[in-house]
Amino acid sequence: MSITDSMTLLWLSYGFLSLVVLLTGYLGLAFLPRLLRLVITWLVAGVMWMPARFRLPLIEEGEFYTGFAPAVVVALVAFLERNAAVMLPALLLAAVGALAGSAFGLLLWWRGRHRGDYVDMDEDDAPAPRHPQGGEGERREPVIG
Repeated sequence: MSITDSMTLLWLSYGFLSLVVLLTGYLGLAFLPRLLRLVITWLVAGVMWMPARFRLPLIEEGEFYTGFAPAVVVALVAFLERNAAVMLPALLLAAVGALAGSAFGLLLWWRGRHRGDYVDMDEDDAPAPRHPQGGEGERREPVIG
């Protein structure tokens, strides 16, 4: 992989910037519950990372450049060119990416929802010892003197 290759550098910069956008978006949604944060963040990730094939005509007659780009970018360029034949498949791929991303976010939430429910099996079931000044293990205020 040569760093002077413009497509490689373009994809690397797109990947890095998309990770920055996702991280800041996730942190910006801190006021939402974890379920919604994960689903929205991964929905956006699915839209940004779903690839689509595109084909551009070159200057020479009958020659085309074919490659991959994010489906949302292909759909936007097709919309600006008023090319419905290219825009519809790209939008469908972007929708599939959104569904896959939101399903992945839902799976992450489902897997992590019982993180605080850990039970230590080595812990004995004996009742808490009684404190000399009464109480069954409740908090006592410090006394001076």
